[in-house]
This record gives sequence, structure tokens and C-alpha cells, in this order.
Amino acid sequence: MAFNILVCAKQVPDTNVIKINPKTGTLIRDGVPSILNNDDANALEEALRIKDEFEDVVVTVVSMGPPQAQDMLTECLAMGADEAILISDRAVGGSDTQATSNALVATIKKAEKEMGKSFDLVFAGRQAIDGDTAQVGPQVAEKLDLPQVTYVEECSLNAEMNEVTVKRNLEDGYEVIKVKTPCMLTAIKELNTPRYMTIEGIFSAKDKPTHVWSAADVEVDLSTVGLEASPTNVFRSFTPAPKGKGEMIEATSEKELVEKLLVGLKSKHVI
Repeated sequence: MAFNILVCAKQVPDTNVIKINPKTGTLIRDGVPSILNNDDANALEEALRIKDEFEDVVVTVVSMGPPQAQDMLTECLAMGADEAILISDRAVGGSDTQATSNALVATIKKAEKEMGKSFDLVFAGRQAIDGDTAQVGPQVAEKLDLPQVTYVEECSLNAEMNEVTVKRNLEDGYEVIKVKTPCMLTAIKELNTPRYMTIEGIFSAKDKPTHVWSAADVEVDLSTVGLEASPTNVFRSFTPAPKGKGEMIEATSEKELVEKLLVGLKSKHVI
């Protein structure tokens, strides 16, 4: 029997080139390239690493977004995933994390029913670079009644494939946790280095199944998705003011260095 891994992924604007409209406070997405979310790439890589290590592992990638998100899913297939699912519908547009998780959960349940399988391991990125909430993964886990471990920087699946040992990154250290499968893990960038697409993978991606489903297809309650079902509102988006230039202090001794530093701080009324 195959060991099924699900990876939740999102297509996001490249924040290295994105700008904010100073009048409306909204992101300017026109002309901005879209990419696979960084942490989701780490989640996918870990799923593919497990597939490389064990036999009979099937990796499925699921996403919610506009039709062009299929390009991102094709990239995931070219990296080594086996199949992809996209829920794309205006009815789910404008969803916050709560509504997004509702749509994804309905999609995952539809996939299990439609494909006749259950997912043994679910991966997601810690957070999306266009929202930075780190909420969707945990919310999906809660609604699927799965144990979850967040901020995973190391991961090891046992030989029986029924238990995962993870190292969880914390602000003041780390903790090592063992969790039974099925479970949800959210990945951080320290977990691995995502692989590149290969020429062979790019050519084979077109032959791998990609399912595009509407809200009606996944039978999600429309009152739980979309803008109207989203309790979160963004008050304002803005570009932080640039910081002043740093100042290098040169000295021939530690005493001289300290004296110059104190003089400089006093002149700026810091001390």
C-alpha cells in the first residue's frame, strides 16, 4: 500500500520586487512575477526527500488560487511531485486564513474520497511571504483532527513509516518530538535546501495529473469561504521608512574607541 504525502502550497508574488500603493495601502501586483512560496518549497522538498528514501511514496500538492496557480503546480510536478490539485473559484477569492483553511480542508476531503486514499503525512510551509500569519497550516490540522508540529527544522520518518521524529525550532532553543502518523508538519527554511527542476522532470510534468476543482466540486459551504466569511481585515499596508546610514568609528586603541563612541552617542542625545 502506498504511503501518501500531501503538501499544501501557495503561489505568491515575489516580495523582492513588489511595491505598495501609497494612496490605497494595497500591494501592487501588476507586473510582479509569482513564485512558489519559500517555506512551501521546503515542505515539498522534505516530502520528495522521503519519497527518495522509501518505496511506494506518492506526493500530492494542493493549492488554492487563480487559474495561473497551475504554473506553480506544474513546477512542483517538475520537481518530483506525482499529482496536483487546485481549487480555483471566485467564490473563495478574498479568503483570510480561516476561510482559506475551510476551502483547503474541503478540497483534501474531496481528494481522499475521489482518489480512494487517505493522507499519511501532511506538510505545509510555516507561513506565506505575502501574509506571514503562520496560521493556515495549524488551522488545517485542527479541522482535519490531526496532531501537528510547527517550525520543523529536522525531520526523520522511521522504517515502519508510522512515526516521525522532528526537531522544532523555538526562539530560545529547540525541542525534539516524536509524533505518530498521520500528522501535520510545518516547515521552515532550515529544514532543507529545495531542489531544482530537472529537464526530465519538466518533460514528465505534462503527463502527471492536475485536478482543477471549483467550490461546487469540493462541496464546501459557501458561507464559510470568501471575503464575506473572512473575519480578518487588513487595516493598512505600508513600506517602512528607510533607516539612516551606519557610521564606522576608527580608533587605534579600545580607550580611544570607547571615547569616540560616547562622544557620538552624547551628540545624538542617546545618553
